[in-house]
Amino acid sequence: MDWERLLSAKRFGMEHYENAKKHERTEYQRDYDRLIFSSPFRRLQNKTQVFPLPGSIFVHNRLTHSLEVASVGRSMGENIGRELRKKYPGSDAHFEEIGSIVAAACLAHDMGNPPFGHSGEKAISTFFSEGKGAFLKSEVEQEGGRWSDFTCFEGNANAIRLLMHQFRGRREGGFAMTYSTLASIVKYPYSSELSGGKNKFGFFASEEDDYRQIAEDLGILKQNESPLKFVRYPLVYLVEAADDICYQVMDIEDAHKLRLLTTEKAIELLLDFFEGESRERCMRILSYVTDVNEQIAYLRSAVIGLLVGECSVLFLANEEHILAGEFSGTLIGNVSPVVAKAYGRCAEFALQYIYRSKDVLDIELAGYRIIGYLLEVFTDAIRNPKHAYSKLLLDRIPEQYETNSRSLYGKTQSVIDYISGMTDVYALDLYRKITGIGLPVV
Repeated sequence: MDWERLLSAKRFGMEHYENAKKHERTEYQRDYDRLIFSSPFRRLQNKTQVFPLPGSIFVHNRLTHSLEVASVGRSMGENIGRELRKKYPGSDAHFEEIGSIVAAACLAHDMGNPPFGHSGEKAISTFFSEGKGAFLKSEVEQEGGRWSDFTCFEGNANAIRLLMHQFRGRREGGFAMTYSTLASIVKYPYSSELSGGKNKFGFFASEEDDYRQIAEDLGILKQNESPLKFVRYPLVYLVEAADDICYQVMDIEDAHKLRLLTTEKAIELLLDFFEGESRERCMRILSYVTDVNEQIAYLRSAVIGLLVGECSVLFLANEEHILAGEFSGTLIGNVSPVVAKAYGRCAEFALQYIYRSKDVLDIELAGYRIIGYLLEVFTDAIRNPKHAYSKLLLDRIPEQYETNSRSLYGKTQSVIDYISGMTDVYALDLYRKITGIGLPVV
């Protein structure tokens, strides 16, 4: 793969317009601005990251998480861009804008995630794999629909749909993002048919040809035609690393604020990333700070800085393998032994004491119930649109969602589009109203 081709400011859905003018590097920065001001991005402020929202103590939601990931991604992208410019001084590639591309992709990476955290994805998948939606399988497959798109529902693939699909009444190309930004979001660039039953794939059948167009234009190497599979776009590694860095470190800080772990344990986990003089310097600075939250905040920032540096060095050291599509694993998975061990300890602690805590499990249970019920009533409505109750339900769905699609696959997607775009509060409110638990004020 070649950087001059990989870094393209061509906009999806506006190719005829972009081809008529010289690509400007600031096009990448416009992607970031376009996302910041969008309604789907704004709705992330009321979508659970890990801990229930809202609370007396402010913890991360999808919005604050995405902003922090974008900040970390921009730092890594700028590091990479500077070094690549030194390595290829005569290249016409937009190395100086890699930071902007990665930051925009980081902003968008969670936009397709449903309400109620990661349990939202599982709730959608299990509704179709083992829940009341399983009976739709034969009908969807008989008409040529890809059933695994539903049973392996993936928020990342849904983000690509949200950004690229021309919903009713919207312009061609969806958000009309640059090819480079869109490609940077696709962590798993292959069909759900290759997901192995896991919630990891890059695009639904409905967006497969569109992603193929982008990948072929950027010169991304293809590994398989049917089912479709490409190698990763190089900047995906930076977006993924920024996400890995933020959620792992910030979850420790949030858990400390919620008193799920002691100050001593939080300091221990974060100090383990350092050794020798670096560790001594951290301990010296900690001795100057008496505020407990500031101590954790300082260590958190130090750990993030360390991980940004290591991942940047790793990317540059493996650039040739990445461009050849031969790099395996993640950047975080290849950090130095001391850092890898400390990261592993944080991951183990989070799995045992954070992700299985009562409050987190409660929000997951609620998510399963609410999302499962909404999927049940709305999928029944699209199959029986002439029923009186169905008409009432379908009137609740905004016109942009194609509930009258010609295929059951398309109709089912419209329901998932609607529900996955909801905030936690909206989904809960709608559930209460439909079930009669809560009524509008008369």
